[in-house]
Amino acid sequence: MLKILPVDKIREADAYTINNEAIKSIDLMERAALACFEWLRPFLKKKSQVKLVCGPGNNGGDGLAIARMLAEDEINVAVWILNFTDKYSAEFKANQERLHKIGNIEIIEISSADKLPEIEDEFVIIDAIFGSGLTKPIKGFISEVVEKINQSEAVCVAIDVPSGLFTDENTGDESIMEADYTLSFEFPKYAFMFAQNNKFVGDWHVLSIGLNEGFIDEVEVKNYLTTAVTCVDLLKSRSKFSHKGNFGHALLIAGSNAKIGAAILASKACLRSGVGLLTSHIPFIGNFILQTAVPEAMLSLDRFENYISEVPELAPYNAIGIGPGLGTEEQSQNALKVLIQNANVPLVFDADALNILAENKTWLGFLQPNTILTPHPKEFERLAGKSDNDFDRVQLARDFAIKHQLVLVLKGAHTVVCSPKGDCFFNSTGNPGMASGGSGDVLTGIILGLLAQSYTALEACIFGVFIHGLAGDLALKKRGHEALIAGDIVEYLGKAFRKLY
Repeated sequence: MLKILPVDKIREADAYTINNEAIKSIDLMERAALACFEWLRPFLKKKSQVKLVCGPGNNGGDGLAIARMLAEDEINVAVWILNFTDKYSAEFKANQERLHKIGNIEIIEISSADKLPEIEDEFVIIDAIFGSGLTKPIKGFISEVVEKINQSEAVCVAIDVPSGLFTDENTGDESIMEADYTLSFEFPKYAFMFAQNNKFVGDWHVLSIGLNEGFIDEVEVKNYLTTAVTCVDLLKSRSKFSHKGNFGHALLIAGSNAKIGAAILASKACLRSGVGLLTSHIPFIGNFILQTAVPEAMLSLDRFENYISEVPELAPYNAIGIGPGLGTEEQSQNALKVLIQNANVPLVFDADALNILAENKTWLGFLQPNTILTPHPKEFERLAGKSDNDFDRVQLARDFAIKHQLVLVLKGAHTVVCSPKGDCFFNSTGNPGMASGGSGDVLTGIILGLLAQSYTALEACIFGVFIHGLAGDLALKKRGHEALIAGDIVEYLGKAFRKLY
């Protein structure tokens, strides 16, 4: 699990490393530059024309050190120093002296946008103007420089953070560098998790620069990035003498006329996630369809033909999921209310179950602690209200999870799991090909299956979201973005689990 540190904690990590490992600030900067150089070297060709655009602070110092390393490797590199202040950091000055010593490198000092050289399409621009500490919007001629780079066809690589982007809060519509790649030091940045910043951050990579591991282990944060290592640690082993009774009995309440497919997808996903037994409670109309499509599932048939009107006896089940394809008929709403009143095992609410809750918000107060809700942004808006931007939406989700003591899975490109304590776990798997009908039903089935196997609600969500995205990534290699469908995610769940062994 990668911690996502806010800027103040990143500075503390730097300072702690310098003070406790007998390393100077300039040498830590050299580590950072070397990490960037090693990433850039295979990316760049000898014939590439690289332009380092440097500000006067430590981010600019990183850029000067990178320029020196590229020049020594015989990469065609030039440095553009933006002189918008006469205050330069000590590390910037030290790296400037080192750069001058190697010679044979073009260094241009620029004090106005009209002095900026023409940016050709084949250039590689390395953005080292501002780092992660920026708290004010870019103004003046620097803003004009950023806009000229953005308007070009040159490839842009940002060092640590795209210049102009705030790390821990919403930036708004200010001037921000639109990087194709971002090389982030030691930690992913909070701002990278949001769709609104994708056009600025591009394809981001975390590069280790050797910050003190003891500090990183001990520092307290509220945001995390889920990785494969996280899920390897969560994965429960199986004994040679295990049997189906060891892996739980799940109840899925799903489907309505014309939406039995949702029940099929969720049922298959639940079974593929390792549950011992699954009973799917569906409207009578789905009997032969589901028995044929998912013969491994047992069926509980509702007395109504086209929709759910009741819940079965709940005693046999270890976990219950409700919502995929459910519909919002009055009888279905009554069935959901009965479930809330009578269930004493972990619950997962998705799709129409969430829409019913949104129409009956007083029911939220009766949900048992650690109940799981899995809304997409529109469903969450119905539950909790509108938000102005992605940052506000996640904060609203965090507050909602704390207030109602729920585990909330807010679906998106970096699906975020919010715990009742207010911790947020952003997912690192998944791809745009998964943005198709039924993907959410598959996720519900996976989480339900894990819950029934005695994973905690938080573990089931973190693990379930990751394995769902990983299966989608594996399916992408065979199907491509356009052709990938929800059923492919189910098909590749086995390979996804095997990658964790």
